[in-house]
Amino acid sequence: MATRAGRSAASRVFLIVAAAVALLAVGITAVLLIDGHRTVRVEAERVTRAVAETVADSAQVAELLAAGDRRAASADLQPQIEAVIDDARVDFVTVMNAAGIRITHRDRDRIGEPYLGTIPNEPAPLTEEFTGTLGPSVRSIVPVEVGGAVVGWVSVGVTVGSITATLGPRILLVVVIAGVLVAAGLIGAVLARRAMRQVTGDLPAGAVRDAVSSYESLRTLGEALRAQTHEHGNRMHTAIALLELGRTAEAIDILAETSRQSQVLVDQVAARREGDPTVGALLLGKASQAKERGIRWRSRIEPNAPRSVLSPVDAVSVVGNLIDNAMDAAAAGDEPRWVELRMTRTDEGELEIAVADSGRGIPPELHRQVFEHGFSTKPAGREGRGVGLALVSAIVEDAGGVITLSDAPTTFRVILPPRTSA
Repeated sequence: MATRAGRSAASRVFLIVAAAVALLAVGITAVLLIDGHRTVRVEAERVTRAVAETVADSAQVAELLAAGDRRAASADLQPQIEAVIDDARVDFVTVMNAAGIRITHRDRDRIGEPYLGTIPNEPAPLTEEFTGTLGPSVRSIVPVEVGGAVVGWVSVGVTVGSITATLGPRILLVVVIAGVLVAAGLIGAVLARRAMRQVTGDLPAGAVRDAVSSYESLRTLGEALRAQTHEHGNRMHTAIALLELGRTAEAIDILAETSRQSQVLVDQVAARREGDPTVGALLLGKASQAKERGIRWRSRIEPNAPRSVLSPVDAVSVVGNLIDNAMDAAAAGDEPRWVELRMTRTDEGELEIAVADSGRGIPPELHRQVFEHGFSTKPAGREGRGVGLALVSAIVEDAGGVITLSDAPTTFRVILPPRTSA
């Protein structure tokens, strides 16, 4: 069988793991940056609100604003407010009278000008983002009250530029974390590639699948031929014993019945114009295997059923695994136990392979999962490999076909395109 060219399976594992780690690192970096920005902004809102409330609660500020002498208030408060700006590490603290005229400002030349920002209609704190003389900023404004009357306002703000600058150390930390994740992921990818290479060497992924298909084909064909040999051996021993006892007619009947049962299936296979002799041999063995397990075998192979695009190895793997799965299900079910194989031609000229069984069925919610690698409704062990149906699905899809599962009775149906003439 030809080996599929392409990147080795080990290299594909490396690329998949590396890509997954890279995507994870990008995702984590984005989340950390977004969360960091949100955290810094929330912190800016908290700080501006706290500083504004502290200044507004100052008795001196309240007395100077209540006195109504704007120049005297500016002369007394401006130096103190500048010290607050430095100590609190905010960008501005603006004290204004009830009309919104600035009493203090970071730029002394702007004292006496109207405040740029929202002054609440009600005496309540407000936090907003507003573009003022220093550019966009997050600011909190708090009323100054004396005897229940608003005599002024205090606004404290941090510019968006300062908030962004605060993110610098956080960004550096995020970059370091992302780098560590990528490095750890690449190390894991290298180790995964090394482990995969010990098993598959430099074989392409398609060749690995072909190797598994070859193994499954040999397994199922071997089991079928063993069952056929065992059945024929039992009949021959019985016939010999009858001959030794002088019961010649009964011995002839047993040998004739054996020949007749096999001939029926041989005739069906031979009647098919484009039949595969390897699949024919498999079916003969599977019929014997079904009888050995107490399962009634039924088959219908139409003479005009086209030959599929599958190689003999892949064809044996597909048909053999479907029959094995059906016989396991039938054997675990109630009487009567049976398995039926149909190979027919669709209206579009495609090959349809249908395998049905009398088993208890598969729950609808598991119809998709049965084709996943490692999933099995059977117990772990040789009979519960979780490989067969996944392999069948992969082979069928690679060949451009489809596989479906229906109930009542449980039927796996494979549609394969016909082999085109060269």
